[in-house]
Amino acid sequence: MDNNNQQAQNRSPINLEEAQLNTLINSITDGVIATDKNGNIIMYNGAALNVLDQNTELKGVPIGTCLRLLDKANQPIDLTRLVVETKTQTISRDYKLGYADGSIINIYLSIAPVKPKFGSNEKDGFVILVRDITREKSLEEERDEFISVVSHELRTPVTIAEGNLSNIILALERSGDIHSVNNAVHQAHDQILFLASLINDLSTLSRAENGTIQNLNYVSINVAQLIHTIAQNYVQEVQKKGLSMQTEVDPSLEVIHNSSLYVREILQNFITNAIKYTEHGVVTVGARPAQGGVEFRVSDTGIGISEHDQKEVFDKFFRSEDYRTKKSSGTGLGLYVTQKLAHLIGAEISLESTLNKGSTFKIFIPDMSNAKQESIEPADNTK
Repeated sequence: MDNNNQQAQNRSPINLEEAQLNTLINSITDGVIATDKNGNIIMYNGAALNVLDQNTELKGVPIGTCLRLLDKANQPIDLTRLVVETKTQTISRDYKLGYADGSIINIYLSIAPVKPKFGSNEKDGFVILVRDITREKSLEEERDEFISVVSHELRTPVTIAEGNLSNIILALERSGDIHSVNNAVHQAHDQILFLASLINDLSTLSRAENGTIQNLNYVSINVAQLIHTIAQNYVQEVQKKGLSMQTEVDPSLEVIHNSSLYVREILQNFITNAIKYTEHGVVTVGARPAQGGVEFRVSDTGIGISEHDQKEVFDKFFRSEDYRTKKSSGTGLGLYVTQKLAHLIGAEISLESTLNKGSTFKIFIPDMSNAKQESIEPADNTK
């Protein structure tokens, strides 16, 4: 009889059950910790060590000592006491776990008492499940913020448009005052345009974050023609605000190969922002050669961006606290979406800005002449 068979025969049923139990809990991806009735650890799996960031023996250690539990306000909680006072299974996604280096994660925590028999009030110990849900919580918070922001932004233009359309109906029914009707129509139209812009931002954001913009069609883009076409699209809007628009294109520039659609959309987003936050002066759109591509530039003489805000201006839903920014409507998605699109086509964005003097966004667009996907299409599509 070989040694392995001999050892298997010599194993007691208790040892065999313990080995099977260890194998079972170590196959679970959640952290599993078993304690005695006083909250001292008697068993745990590898996943628990990962969550707790521990590599030392934990048997006999009070659960509260190795698992530094925090509440929503990051205040410490005595987990050992919480465990031993648990009478029925308790599940929470609101606790946090603090580490020695000061970092904090969100956790799913389940505490279940182990009873010797069904219906008994006595407790032999407890089983604790713990899982890192930091990413899940982050996504939940983003979702809640998204719903809140979009609901707020949608409510305002819908209310204004509805009010103006109601005024139009009343004016037509009572007096037929064309002047009042004309004003109300224009105001309603402005709100509809804002809604269209918001929907466009949300659609582009969805496609960019879901990774559905993958097979980019690289085309030959006439840089001078592209800038001239885009500038022409904004003539009416610029004149309405009493601004002027200039174009500055290096005459040596000819064509660049990249996504005409997204290069144009990126530039349009920056121009729209420049016009929105400029009350007096000039919006300038330019381009010049750069190693491996073209450097586009959108400058304005607007309100500028503070050093603090420059660090966050590309964040999702970011809106500056500057009162001049709050005078205009916006979702805080425009520049975030723009950066997403830039990343997709290999572009790089830099920002220079001084409060009350203006901002300059520089966008390096790489020439993708050697990319696999390429076709020749006109670059003078309208906005």
